[in-house]
Amino acid sequence: MSKSFYVTTPIFYVNDAPHIGHAYTEVACDVLTRWHRQRGEDAFLLTGTDEHGEKVLRTALGNHTDPRSWTDKLVTESWLPLLETIDIDNQDFIRTTEPRHEVAVQKFLQDLYDKDFIYQGSFEGNYCVGCEEYKNDGDLIDGQGEFDGQRVCAIHSKPVEQLNETNYFFKLSEFQDRLLKHYEDNPTFVQPASAKNEVVSFVKQGLSDLSISRSKERFDWGIDIPWDSDHITYVWFDALLNYITAIGYGSDQEKLDLLWPADVQVVGKDILRFHAVIWPAMLMAAGLQPPKQVFGHGWLLVGGEKMSKSKLTGISPNQITDIFGSDAFRYYFMKAIGFGSDGSFSWEDLSARYNAELANGFGNLASRTVAMVTRYFDGVIPEPGEYLDADNQVMAVAKKATEEADKAIDAIAPHEAIAKIWTLVDELNNYITTQEPWVLAKEPSDRARLATVLYTSLEGLRSLAVLLAPVMPKATTRLWDAIGTDLGSIASQPLASAAQWGLLNPGQSLSELEALFPRVEESA
Repeated sequence: MSKSFYVTTPIFYVNDAPHIGHAYTEVACDVLTRWHRQRGEDAFLLTGTDEHGEKVLRTALGNHTDPRSWTDKLVTESWLPLLETIDIDNQDFIRTTEPRHEVAVQKFLQDLYDKDFIYQGSFEGNYCVGCEEYKNDGDLIDGQGEFDGQRVCAIHSKPVEQLNETNYFFKLSEFQDRLLKHYEDNPTFVQPASAKNEVVSFVKQGLSDLSISRSKERFDWGIDIPWDSDHITYVWFDALLNYITAIGYGSDQEKLDLLWPADVQVVGKDILRFHAVIWPAMLMAAGLQPPKQVFGHGWLLVGGEKMSKSKLTGISPNQITDIFGSDAFRYYFMKAIGFGSDGSFSWEDLSARYNAELANGFGNLASRTVAMVTRYFDGVIPEPGEYLDADNQVMAVAKKATEEADKAIDAIAPHEAIAKIWTLVDELNNYITTQEPWVLAKEPSDRARLATVLYTSLEGLRSLAVLLAPVMPKATTRLWDAIGTDLGSIASQPLASAAQWGLLNPGQSLSELEALFPRVEESA
């Protein structure tokens, strides 16, 4: 059995349609999963939707409907279509309203209750409905505009509510020392380093027990507490469990053992504490291992602010894909923004990169190489002759790009991986410019050299197709279908083959190749 590699996205609130911030996370996880699958691993990607809680209930009522109808509509019309829009190859999609999830959540709760990790108590504090979380004073800032004079949530910029409830509590405080030891023993558990430092500092300040239920007198959109039907489960305690309920917790132990612990759980930095503090403590209490790594990426900024539908800064993914295509969307957000840091989006930058790097850089390289083989060798892959230093340099760059991109993926740095791969794009463009195959074609005596140059160029394209397949699946498939049809599908090509040379078969006919990235004159 091949090695498994389990990646999860956070599951997203269905209080509105997705924007490019959500798509950014989805694409990053998809690239990681596809890359590991191309390594030959049994890679599994989970995504889904978080559908319970007060925020979803209020949004549904505000739209004059009930939460079940609201979530069904949004999942069907917005969230599932998003996966197709940006070419996500997920192996499962879980909704927290599914019976398989609800039953498993109750099993987990009952287990912790029986082990005396849950008790009943009272709590009073500042509650942010947007975050579905009680806030400390340090999490609040002074409001502005209509909220001037009030303390507001630093993330949502809206006032918090004062709540006084009698609920059930999880003994999170008992796990402070175990968590700190886990961070020390597993230095890459929380990444990037800045995120780890934040989490460790937070836990060292002391942990309070976590309220994990809400009285039905307040609202009832959630999963019943199994031993007390007057209470429903706190939405975060419910939602975090999706990572194991989707892979067999309580129903399929063999599948759970195969995939858990997750290799990497990618989350936005605003929900890092839930995943790096509460989540591993929950698992420890249940006798399960924490995930191997939690990676907190930065925010996508528009106009210097985190995207928000309420602030009219949320951009729908199809606004971009309708113009530039899904491959360009995936490439841009993985290449232009350092994964783990905040990054700003602008239409101007996207358009400039599309034209310079994709249309002129990679796309033109592919088009003119295939065109020259068609013109000078009747569309048949030529037999290479003796390799010179310039040819060997292309091979060396391909090998180095493969090795360094692979290391970058292991470091959860897709932006660095693409940058390493792009050294081969640049090398090939420079190689064709300096070798001048159009000049060689004029002299019959240079026929053998022309064949070597064009074979080398085609082999470089083959290497690029394999390396970029996890990032741009559509364009690389079209390229592969033009140059490598006798080698099997691109999905069947081992990643290591990108560093090898001479795999294309001389005498094999090429197929027609349309422009991989057609010119886009205007962005938006």
